[in-house]
Amino acid sequence: MASQTFRCGSVAIVGRPNVGKSTLLNALLQAHLSIVTQRAHTTRQRILGIANVEGGQILYLDTPGLGGGARHALNRSLNRAVHAAIQDADVAAQVVAAAHWDAEDAAVYAALAERGIPRLLVVNKVDCVPDKTRLLPFVEGLARERTWDEVFLVSAAKRSGLPALEAALLARLPAGAARYDSDSYTDRSERFLAGELVREQVMRQLGEELPYATTVEIERFEDRRDGVTEIAAVVWVEREGQKAIVIGAGGRRAKAIGSAARRSIEALLERKVFLKLWVRVRAGWSDDEAALKQFGYE
Repeated sequence: MASQTFRCGSVAIVGRPNVGKSTLLNALLQAHLSIVTQRAHTTRQRILGIANVEGGQILYLDTPGLGGGARHALNRSLNRAVHAAIQDADVAAQVVAAAHWDAEDAAVYAALAERGIPRLLVVNKVDCVPDKTRLLPFVEGLARERTWDEVFLVSAAKRSGLPALEAALLARLPAGAARYDSDSYTDRSERFLAGELVREQVMRQLGEELPYATTVEIERFEDRRDGVTEIAAVVWVEREGQKAIVIGAGGRRAKAIGSAARRSIEALLERKVFLKLWVRVRAGWSDDEAALKQFGYE
């Protein structure tokens, strides 16, 4: 019997903000790669997640939410990252929230249709719809004027419906050898991932108080001889008032952010971490192309 064809290629996970793209990526990888919060635009850069499965290697591209706003350089950077992923991908998975479709979802569909690659519709958060009889009419309504190769109803948070989705994505990838080692799960550096974990805690602990123009830069990442990794991280904001929000009364909020981020980074690196955290102001950085480049945005 002939051996099964090995497949390898990239899958762009795309959708508007807050439909669960990063949760889906993490569930497919069974690892915490992309940070997840309740805030829109948690993902700000394209993240590669590598899934080694039977018969192939799937290269998932998690992307920022595609939004219509392009008033600031940061927004334009996020949208460019999405379109670049679509251009690079062999297959696309458009993620939508169950029983919800709006103009931003339509814009994502239009971008995929223009590219012309195989596209699957992933209706996520089905666990959040008490009346499941609403789902079939919802999908049928979308399909009247649009075309997807297949439709999948999933709950990324509950890891429900994912094996069939994974198999369908793999089947549409081109034949080819694996591009990464079998023990790799991303091409991102430990330095980058540490910065994302700090930003995750900033977003989680500030909640609705979080200024949109907040980012994290890792200034130093050093493995010491004693086996401890020393990290210096800066939380950048645009105004002094925002700095006060992040620091909190008596510095308590910044301390809580640093402590939680350190524990997350230690779990990632599997070694002790000494984390120094500062909060600094750079006026107008979110609308400054040079600042975005400095902070690592694509």
